Amino acid sequence: MTTVSGPHPGPPSLADRAGRMVAAVAPRRFDWPMLAAVAALSAISCVLVWSATYDPADPDGALGFVRRQALHLAVGAVALLVTAAVDFRVSRAYAPVVYLAAVLGLALVLTPLGETINGSRSWLVVAGLQMQPGEIAKLGLVLAAAMLLGEPRDGEFAPTTRDVLFSLAVLAAPLGLILAQPDLGTAMVLTATYLGMLALSGAPARWVAGLVGSGVLAAFSVWWFGLLEEYQLQRFTTFVDPGSDPRGAGYNANQSMIAVGSGGLNGTGLLEGEHTRGRFVPEQHTDFIFTVAGEELGFVGGIAVIGLLAFVLWRILRTAGRSGEPYARLVCVGAAAWLGFQGLINIGMTLGVAPITGIPLPFVSYGGTAAVANLALLGLVLNVHAREHGVH
Repeated sequence: MTTVSGPHPGPPSLADRAGRMVAAVAPRRFDWPMLAAVAALSAISCVLVWSATYDPADPDGALGFVRRQALHLAVGAVALLVTAAVDFRVSRAYAPVVYLAAVLGLALVLTPLGETINGSRSWLVVAGLQMQPGEIAKLGLVLAAAMLLGEPRDGEFAPTTRDVLFSLAVLAAPLGLILAQPDLGTAMVLTATYLGMLALSGAPARWVAGLVGSGVLAAFSVWWFGLLEEYQLQRFTTFVDPGSDPRGAGYNANQSMIAVGSGGLNGTGLLEGEHTRGRFVPEQHTDFIFTVAGEELGFVGGIAVIGLLAFVLWRILRTAGRSGEPYARLVCVGAAAWLGFQGLINIGMTLGVAPITGIPLPFVSYGGTAAVANLALLGLVLNVHAREHGVH
């Protein structure tokens, strides 16, 4: 008996490949609960930015801030849809490109193109547009570290010593450039993100313990040899004793705690906070935006913000736990470590339980580069979630 076989199907067409790559964007595969929480945080962001910048003598000024924040979030939403639509394995191929672009941006910050804001040369100004390469560096680090630690070689089931050393080199380049700005806040986020990924990559525990010990030793050496800038040293001094200089270095910490504490259970109401209206808390629409929630929305509003952020982190870790691919799992772990550490430090510094650093509150603080980077990374998490729920 003979069988007649048809022509060989041949390689898939470009249209077929494109269709498979965008299959993960099917709306039914999205993690809608997580997206709803992020949308709620974004809406809260616009309200708090409006309240923080409102001036009765110039109400249009606050609306301008809100429009710009809405634009930031819209661009970030586009970035989220793009990274959610393209197979997350494509991000692995472009990880070196994103990483190198971030390092280049950090290097350019130290040239005349860079601009110093609040004592840190962290901004790149091109054609009148400002961007913060440090935020892109966080994304680049997550992708590059996941690529190196999530693909064991030579039949191994966990990262080898070579993988860990290569990933350390990937961390060292942006970390060194950021410390040269200096921007200790972003440096802390990069380090915490990397340690979280390393700890859950399956690498031997001695690497994590050794790096933590080295970090403590390095921090002590920086303090011992007087390598900190004066304002950075004052921030840590006032963290230990906030009342030591209430009108100087401790001013921000004291005013933020007073603002949050004055909100009580239900808050004073929008536009009714005395500290917010009096501009007693500096940078209130960016790094100290949680003080607006604490004062004007009270304990209930503050807990709502914290609860929404915690819910997003839980959904990310849930996706990580269900992923069967090491690279995808580590991208999710990196996202959770990045956003979780930033949220913890940002809220902690407004409550006096963490030193003052220039770290924005994810999805809430005013800012363009941070919003785009955060939402682009969430798009990758959505992509992983989609594949784990039936898209192949």
